Amino acid sequence: MSIIDILRQLGGDTVQALGPVGAAMFALFLLLYIGVVLPTVWSRHAYRRTAARRTMTILLDYLDRLTLVLRFWQRR
Repeated sequence: MSIIDILRQLGGDTVQALGPVGAAMFALFLLLYIGVVLPTVWSRHAYRRTAARRTMTILLDYLDRLTLVLRFWQRR
């Protein structure tokens, strides 16, 4: 069994367990985690850590605003 077959089966199982929207959100989370959070923690260069920390702060602020809007619309 090749790695591609394993990834295809894992993707199919994820979509079946979480649904298509849940699987897309999970994939987005993994991409953000790998692309933003890990460089914030593990980079040797201070400028990369600073840039990744700034990006992570911006993304978390947007997420906070989104949850506030969703809570507001649920109350109506």
